[in-house]
Amino acid sequence: MILKIKHFVAIITIEIFSACQNQPQSLSEIKAKQLPISDSISDNAAIEAFVRPYRKRIDAVLDSTLAFASKPISKEDGYYNSTAGNLMADIVLQQASPIFKQRTGKEIDFVLLNHGGIRSVISEGPVSARTAYEVMPFENSIAVVELSGQSILALIDYLIASKRAHPVSGIQVVLNKNDELHSLKIGGKAFDINQHYWVATSDYLTNGGDSMVFFKDALNITTVDYLIRNALIDYFKRVDTLAPIIDDRFYKIE
Repeated sequence: MILKIKHFVAIITIEIFSACQNQPQSLSEIKAKQLPISDSISDNAAIEAFVRPYRKRIDAVLDSTLAFASKPISKEDGYYNSTAGNLMADIVLQQASPIFKQRTGKEIDFVLLNHGGIRSVISEGPVSARTAYEVMPFENSIAVVELSGQSILALIDYLIASKRAHPVSGIQVVLNKNDELHSLKIGGKAFDINQHYWVATSDYLTNGGDSMVFFKDALNITTVDYLIRNALIDYFKRVDTLAPIIDDRFYKIE
């Protein structure tokens, strides 16, 4: 009798479980509610007390003066090249060149960055690590790309057509009155279409960012493992005063 009861219970259990499994599951309704985040939300005292010492330490590090800007430095103060663009491109060339040389035995020929990558003016006065974060808030690293002479010409065509002061260093582009290429020098030497050149840039641009599709024709790409922002900070630590100028690295003959 006990065996029969156990057998009966087992059968009922299996049937109930099977019935549950066979019931179709479906989504009947979705509800959404917007939760606005504003100053109406009161601070959590416990969280604030926990975070406060860390915030004070971070602020102290970020706001510590590293250098001094003798005047405002902007990406909008020049048509073909700008003080901010020249400063950033020169920094990348100076800071990345020894690393690239040590790893590959090769020299960086020139630098090309993008105008839109500069996100803030450097105001006259103290320059800090926070300044670098404001100018370059992205986690973009320096990459060095090997390009053929033909790809370099495509790069120059892009610079001419874009009509923006994209940051460059180590290169001189001179246009004639008709906005056509008059002369091109790289590293102080006349451009040679049969030569390959090593161009330092942002890893974002190597993927064709900002329509710089010529970088997709790269023959080789070397990642330097060096954030552009960190290059700025390291440079700020080495110098006393920032005083970049608009020069003849890219100009038009009038």
